[in-house]
Amino acid sequence: MSSSFHNQPPQFYIDGIVKSDIAVLSKAITIIESQNEKHQQLAEKIIEGIVERTGKSFRLGITGVPGVGKSTFIESFGSEVLKQGHKLAVLAIDPSSDKSKGSILGDKTRMEELSTKKNVFIRPSPSSGNLGGVGRCTYETILLCEAAGFDFIIIETVGVGQSEIAVSKITDFFLLLMLAGAGDELQGIKRGIMEMADALVITKADGANLEKAKAARSEYAHAMHLFQASDSGWIPKTLVCSSTENKGIDEVFKMIDEYKRFTMANNFFYQKRKEQQFDLFLNTIDEQLKQKFYSDPKINSQIEKLRSTKDQNFQPFSTAKKMLQDFFKKN
Repeated sequence: MSSSFHNQPPQFYIDGIVKSDIAVLSKAITIIESQNEKHQQLAEKIIEGIVERTGKSFRLGITGVPGVGKSTFIESFGSEVLKQGHKLAVLAIDPSSDKSKGSILGDKTRMEELSTKKNVFIRPSPSSGNLGGVGRCTYETILLCEAAGFDFIIIETVGVGQSEIAVSKITDFFLLLMLAGAGDELQGIKRGIMEMADALVITKADGANLEKAKAARSEYAHAMHLFQASDSGWIPKTLVCSSTENKGIDEVFKMIDEYKRFTMANNFFYQKRKEQQFDLFLNTIDEQLKQKFYSDPKINSQIEKLRSTKDQNFQPFSTAKKMLQDFFKKN
C-alpha cells in the first residue's frame, strides 16, 4: 500500500469514495479483494459506511464465446452509455489468473479509447479461483462503484463456464454475445448459458459477414423461443451489431432500457435484486462454514489420515457426518 493510504481509518475511504476519488476507490477495491484478515475487517466497515448510497445503478453482465470481440463491443457500447448521460464502471472478471492471484487482463490496453474518457472507471478483477469469490468481491466492488456515483456498471466475464452463473446472480440484465458463421450456429455455448440470457447479440455484423449475421440471428431467435418463459415476463431479444462500424449499438442500449422499464413496471427488477441479496447471504454462510471447518488443524489431520488409509471398508457418509458433529460440538 502506498504511504498516503497506509493505516487509514474506514472513514478516509468512505469520504473518498463518496467524493468519487478514483485513487481511493481503487484502493478500497484492493482491500475488498485481499484475503488478509485485517483488510477484510476494514472492508466490512467501508461497505457499512457506503451501503446507504448504493443500489441506484443498472448492472449489466456481458459474456460471449472467445473471439466474439467483447472488449470492442464494450468500448463501442460504453460510448453509447456515456452519450446517454451515465457514469460508467467496467469490471472484468478474470478466472484465468488463479496461479498468480493477480489479474492478467490488462483491460485498459484492450479498451484504450474508453479508458481515457471522462466518467469511466475500468477495473480488471481477479476471481482468485473461487466462484464464491466472484460473487462476493464483485458484488462489493459494484457497491463501491455505485457509492462513487457510477450509475451504469458492466461486469464482463472472461472465458465461458462457471463464472457466467456467478455473474448472472449479481446483475440485472445478462447479455450474451455470439458470432455468426463459426460452423454450427449453436457453437460451443452451453444451453444453460443461453437460457440465462435476457438478450443475444450477434457481433461483427458488417461487410461480407452481414448476411451471415442476419441468418444466425433468426436461427438463434428460433432457439431462444423454445426455452421456458422467464419469470420476468420479458421475451429475450436477438439483435445484430457491428462494434467497429458502430451500427446497431444504440439499438442494444434501447433494448436494455426497455427491459429496465418493463421489469421496474411489473416490480420484477426489485424482486430479483432482493433474491440475489438473499442468495449471496446463503452462499456466504456456506463459504464461511467450509473455511472454518477446513482450517481446523484437528480436522485437517483426520482428513489426511483418511486419505492415506488402506481400509477398504471406510464409510464416506457416516465418517463425514461424525466429523461434522464433533466439529460443531467443539465450536
